[in-house]
Amino acid sequence: MVKVTIQGQVREYPQGTTYETIAADCQEAYDSMIAVAVANGKIRELFKKVTKDCTLDFFTLRDDVGHKTYSRTAIMLLLKGIHDLYGAGAAQDCRVECAIGHGIYINPMGSVEASQESAGKIKARMQELVEEKAVFLKRSYPLEEAMELFGAQGMTDKEKLFRYRMSSAVNIYEIQGFYDYYYGYMLPHAGYVRWFDVIPYEEGFMLLLPTRKNPGMVNSFVERRKLFETLESSGEWGRKAAIETVGDLNDQICKGSMSELILVQEAQQERKIGEIAKEIVGRGNVKFVMIAGPSSSGKTSFSHRLSIQLRTLGKVPHPIALDDYFVDRELTPRDEKGDYNFECLEAIDVKKFNEDMTRLLAGERVELPSFNFKTGKREYRGNYRQLGPEDILVIEGIHGLNEKMSYALPNESKFKIYISALTALNIDRHNRIPTTDGRLLRRMVRDARTRGSSAQRTIQMWPSVRRGEEENIFPFQEEADAMFNSALIYELAVLKPFAEPLLFQIPKESPEYHEAKRLLKFLNYFLSVPSESLPNNSICREFVGGSCFNV
Repeated sequence: MVKVTIQGQVREYPQGTTYETIAADCQEAYDSMIAVAVANGKIRELFKKVTKDCTLDFFTLRDDVGHKTYSRTAIMLLLKGIHDLYGAGAAQDCRVECAIGHGIYINPMGSVEASQESAGKIKARMQELVEEKAVFLKRSYPLEEAMELFGAQGMTDKEKLFRYRMSSAVNIYEIQGFYDYYYGYMLPHAGYVRWFDVIPYEEGFMLLLPTRKNPGMVNSFVERRKLFETLESSGEWGRKAAIETVGDLNDQICKGSMSELILVQEAQQERKIGEIAKEIVGRGNVKFVMIAGPSSSGKTSFSHRLSIQLRTLGKVPHPIALDDYFVDRELTPRDEKGDYNFECLEAIDVKKFNEDMTRLLAGERVELPSFNFKTGKREYRGNYRQLGPEDILVIEGIHGLNEKMSYALPNESKFKIYISALTALNIDRHNRIPTTDGRLLRRMVRDARTRGSSAQRTIQMWPSVRRGEEENIFPFQEEADAMFNSALIYELAVLKPFAEPLLFQIPKESPEYHEAKRLLKFLNYFLSVPSESLPNNSICREFVGGSCFNV
């Protein structure tokens, strides 16, 4: 017998009992379905067995780890459905491309027709596997054997990925003869995947899944056409450059061709910024360029580069930060924990902003404020502005796309831009890289360099940052006149040598350790690229340092 301590109570189980059995005994004490166990601080999949005394806790679908585990399992289940219905080749061809709202877009690359009929068949086959409680088996393969296995199945993307692995073994999952590799944990059997839907979308399918907030239901799909088209455009660029996966990128690094690749993509981004500038000028009466995007999107560098492009077209841009319109600290709303909520609209003096902008539009000379973050007070330091015929205000802030932020300004005077780091690179065809991972690593590196913040503190704050984005940015992204993807296909290889030492500093006993370990494993897929190769106006410079802009 082994002693298992759960929430302060000691229970005894026969040695070899699965964590799944223990989770079933404890499920009533948790407000959502248990997904993985945490034994003595180490995450364990539920099909693993208890071998010694331990302190045990669980992650549910409301936790990030649990939600990712559920999503990963559902993806493999869908690919298994395609495998059974349309053959092994069709499943191998599928590319898990991006997340749109609460859906994951899976492109079969022409192997399966994207129709209501085929979506219905795939969903029905998945439901059969759920009812059967089809088991997911996990086995560790020697690296060479794993490469041979996937090479024989035509999964050259995985074979290429493993070529750069330092470890001698690889964990591979199997469900009824369908083998695949996944970056992360898996549920024990298909019976856990109770909530999902499959609908046709564009050239493929949207796998709809529950949210962490409401883990027991699937919401209807909300169309985000502009976001999807921006992601697809970035993916198309990667395909043309023959860099769709981390293995492809590592190949380019080994060939010594990164300098050219960096220059080409930087030029491609500059061309896009120039096109946005031309569109702004082409409208004739734009006076306010409103730039918004989630944390660590590179808004500051983008605004500088956009301003330069506007200058080449004869305009005189002036930067304005919405943060300078913060209300005084004591007037700032607080969240449910009693902390200041700097990301809600009420933290901004919206009325004063609209008054100032309306006066500027009328041709008046206006003194603009500056916010003193040390004293928590708005100050006036003689920063006067008066708009001439060619003047444009470039306004940056998280509420820039929200019409309530600029309610008094006529629509024809505004041009709204949404910017985000929309990662188009995949680990392999079936393992996408969440855009939030790239942004989190950007912020971690930047905050350590500019603010002396630890990686632990950045990870600790990230859920709050993400909630603010979900409430204040993402609902308005489709209202943008233009979208700009600030992600660079090589940037994670550049961020790696900066991020790894920061992540290794996080102590094992801290709550942020599991996320740190996940990110370290993720970065392990990449070979490093030295930051010296970056141009000094690169958006990536905003995070690693050395930018020619004041960022």
